[in-house]
Amino acid sequence: MATKLGSVASERPNILYIMSDQHSRRVAGCYGDPVARTPNLDRLAARGVRFDNAYCPSPICVPSRMSAFTGQYPYEQRCWTLQDHLGSDRPTWMHALGAAGYRPTLIGRMHSVGPDQMHGFCERLGGDAGPNWPGAPTQSLGPLAWAQGPGPTSLQRSGAGRSGYQTVDEETAALACDWLAAKGDEGAETRNPFCLMVGFLLPHCPFVADPRDYAVFDGKVPPPSQPAPDPEHPWLARWRKDCGLEKTAVEDMARARTAYYALVMRMDRLIGQVLDALAKAGLGDNTLIVYCSDHGEQIGEHGHWWKNTFYEDSVAVPLILSWPGRVPEAAARGQVTNLMDIGATLIDAAGAPALPASHGRSLLRICKTPAPRWDNVTFSEYVTDATANWCGSEPTRQRMIRKGRYKLIFIDGYEPMLFDLETDPEEANDLAGVPELADIRSHLTAEVLEDWDPVKIAQEVRNREREKAILHEWASQTRPDQRHVRRLDPAESWLEPPVVK
Repeated sequence: MATKLGSVASERPNILYIMSDQHSRRVAGCYGDPVARTPNLDRLAARGVRFDNAYCPSPICVPSRMSAFTGQYPYEQRCWTLQDHLGSDRPTWMHALGAAGYRPTLIGRMHSVGPDQMHGFCERLGGDAGPNWPGAPTQSLGPLAWAQGPGPTSLQRSGAGRSGYQTVDEETAALACDWLAAKGDEGAETRNPFCLMVGFLLPHCPFVADPRDYAVFDGKVPPPSQPAPDPEHPWLARWRKDCGLEKTAVEDMARARTAYYALVMRMDRLIGQVLDALAKAGLGDNTLIVYCSDHGEQIGEHGHWWKNTFYEDSVAVPLILSWPGRVPEAAARGQVTNLMDIGATLIDAAGAPALPASHGRSLLRICKTPAPRWDNVTFSEYVTDATANWCGSEPTRQRMIRKGRYKLIFIDGYEPMLFDLETDPEEANDLAGVPELADIRSHLTAEVLEDWDPVKIAQEVRNREREKAILHEWASQTRPDQRHVRRLDPAESWLEPPVVK
C-alpha cells in the first residue's frame, strides 16, 4: 500500500518530473558551486529537499533511464548498453500511474531504443535527437559531428556557437509551457491530476554554447580540482587512451569546461520557463516536482571527460524534490539514494500500485524524517560489448557499490578500487590495497557478486551482441519508420573559431 500523507492523503498530486542529460552534480549553485549560475534549480532546492548522495543505475544514458523507469538494475532486464532494448512487458512507474488513473505524458527526450517509444506514457510530444533503431541513419550535427561523445573531437570542437541540441530543448520547453497552460485552462472543477515528464538533452556535449552564454563564463571557470592519479588504475588508463585523452590541449579543456557551465545555465533557464508556466497556470500548490539527471559529467576531473566511469562526477547525480506543504523546504538529505527511487516516490505519492520487482524506495519518508530507518546502500553497473566506438578497445563488466561511507568499484579482470567518501570526497586516494581495509574490501566485493555474475553476464552480452547484429543490419537495410524523433538540420549547429589570446 502507498504511504499515507496525513490530512492530504486523499488529494493526489500533480506530478512534474524533469530530467536532464549529463549534468554534473557539482555544477549547480545549490550544490555549492560558486561559479555556476542555476537560479531556478536553486529556488527549487530552496522550496524542497536536495539529495546529496544520489546515484544513477548506470553511468550511461539508456540503461540508466530504463532502470529509472522500472526500478530494476540493468542486469535484471538485459539492458546494459546504448543499443539495448527494454522489453515492452516490463512495467514502469508510468504504467503504475496509468493504472491509478493518471495519463502520463512525456515531452522531449526519452532515449529508448527499439519499437517501444512509450513504455507506459499515454501521450508524447516533441522527440529525441537520435534514431529509434541502431543501424538506422544517425542525425547530423553538421560541423559538430562526432563532438557529442567520447573522443578528442569533443574537446577540440568546443567553445562558443550553437548545437542543435539547444534548439530541440528550446522547443521542448515551449511545448511543456503550452501543455501546462492548457492544463490550467481546464478549470479546477473538471481537471484531473496530471503527470508530465519533461526530458532535456542539455547539458550533454557537444561542449558548444550560445556565444552570449559562453561570454558569461569566459575566463571564470577554474581548471579541474583533481588531476589524473599517478599511477592510474590500469582500466582507467586504458579508457583514457581509448578516448584520446593522453595529450589533451589545455586550451581545448578550458573552452570545453567554459561551454559546459554555459550549457548548464541555459538548461537551468529552460527549466525556469517550465516552473514559471506551472505557477502561472495556478498548478503549483499541489504539484510534486522532481529534478534529476540521468548521469553525470566529469568535465576533466581526474583527467576524464564524459561519463563511463564510477568516479562521483560520472555516477553521482543531482536530485531535488519539491512538494509544497508536504515536504520540508531548504532541506538536505545525505542518505544513499538512486534514480530508481524516484519511480517508487511517484507511485507512493499517487497511491498507485507498487512495481513488484522494483528496488526503488519512496523518498517521501526521508523527506519527512531526517533520520528514518534507511539502508544506505545502492549499486550501479557499467557493461559494454564491442558494437560501437564508445565501448573502447575491449568489453568491460563493472559494478559499483556505495555503502555508507565506502564505495567499491569491481572491474572484472582487474583489481578493484575503494574510496572512503567521508574522508576523501574528491576520490584522490584509492584504498583497495590498504591492509587495514582488507575486510571492508572483501565484504563489499562479496555484496557486489552476490547476485551479479560477471562470467554469466559476459556470455549474455555476447549472445545479445549477435542478436543486435541482425537488428542493426535489418534497420540499415529496411529503414524502418522513426517515431518521436525530432529531425535535426545540420545548419542548426555551428561553431565560432577559437579566440587566440
